[in-house]
Amino acid sequence: MPHYFSLGKIPPKRHTQFRKPDGSLYAEELVSTHGFSSVYSLIYHSYPPTLIKKAGKGKSVEPKIAYQRHMKHESFEGFNIAPVDDYLESRKPVLVNNDVHLSLAAPKKSTEDYFYKNADADEVIFVHVGSGRVDTIYGSLPFSYGDYVVIPRGTIYKIHFNSPENRLLIMESFSAVETCKRYRNEYGQLLEHSPYCDRDIKKPADLKTYDEKGDFRILIKKQGMLYDYVYATHPFDAIGWDGYHYPFIFSIHDFEPITGRVHMPPPIHQTFEANNFVICSFVPRMFDYHPLSIPVPYNHSNVDSDEVLYYVDGDFMSRKHVTKGMITLHPGGIPHGPHPGTVEKSLGAKETKELAVMVDTFRPLWLTEDAIKIMNDNYHLSWMEG
Repeated sequence: MPHYFSLGKIPPKRHTQFRKPDGSLYAEELVSTHGFSSVYSLIYHSYPPTLIKKAGKGKSVEPKIAYQRHMKHESFEGFNIAPVDDYLESRKPVLVNNDVHLSLAAPKKSTEDYFYKNADADEVIFVHVGSGRVDTIYGSLPFSYGDYVVIPRGTIYKIHFNSPENRLLIMESFSAVETCKRYRNEYGQLLEHSPYCDRDIKKPADLKTYDEKGDFRILIKKQGMLYDYVYATHPFDAIGWDGYHYPFIFSIHDFEPITGRVHMPPPIHQTFEANNFVICSFVPRMFDYHPLSIPVPYNHSNVDSDEVLYYVDGDFMSRKHVTKGMITLHPGGIPHGPHPGTVEKSLGAKETKELAVMVDTFRPLWLTEDAIKIMNDNYHLSWMEG
């Protein structure tokens, strides 16, 4: 969870008069979570944020579910998602439930003619290929390969790409995305044994105030619908803000792995948590150093969770035929483990260069029609010798 932060100009006391050079008042907006019971920020607008010229009818963008009940190991070729010009149209949900939607995207163009707001979910955008910048009312966040861009729900943003070659894994969480509780002290500071520290969190910078009137198109997602709004003033009109609720970036390359004498379980890779799911980072690390250790993971039965692994880069000793952008799904209720031959092959190995994102959900995931299009046949048979 980010700490207190402030950008721009704010008055010395909240909820008091704060005037522009011409004598008129700035408009104060409280952006709060869990009612008034959790983190919040105070934003000072050049104009009231309620000036709406048009609220268009919504259109459905709900994922099209192919299977809600599924009991088979599957793999998907993520890079087979075709590039699409528009950022929102490029987002293809593949594995979803009522807690989280996992989408793949290959956008070619920036969001130049509209702004976007997800009013339902926090977004965690993992950047696999590409670089660019996210602009918000809180300031700008430059991003590059390996970044988790965390955008709290209700945040209006534009995304700018530096080239047409982009690959994103987007995790939409219908609860707050937070750092792991076991890595925080009672004041919210990350502890010494945490795999990353507070200085690894990149906060917004370069706050620009757009004191502009006109027609500003905002696409707002709510309950599976996309609504087309027109604001009368620029949505990034803040002169300043402060608080705990704002977008931030953490790079997977700044995750410091936890290792041991024998194989350590996946929770050591945990990076973020939310209600009913966690996000983990597998990064280059030294293998176990017990003289009889087995570096590859042991066989594992997921009794009450589905496991998703998104392969980013490097070699994976426990899997055969892994490609960049591949996704594997191991549903709860059946065991999974290393492919034949990989256990003996791993003995004596000193390190791994693997890079991957894992999502464990505590309710079953559903497969979408977009997932079926990129599914590999017979992955569930890949543990059979020969």
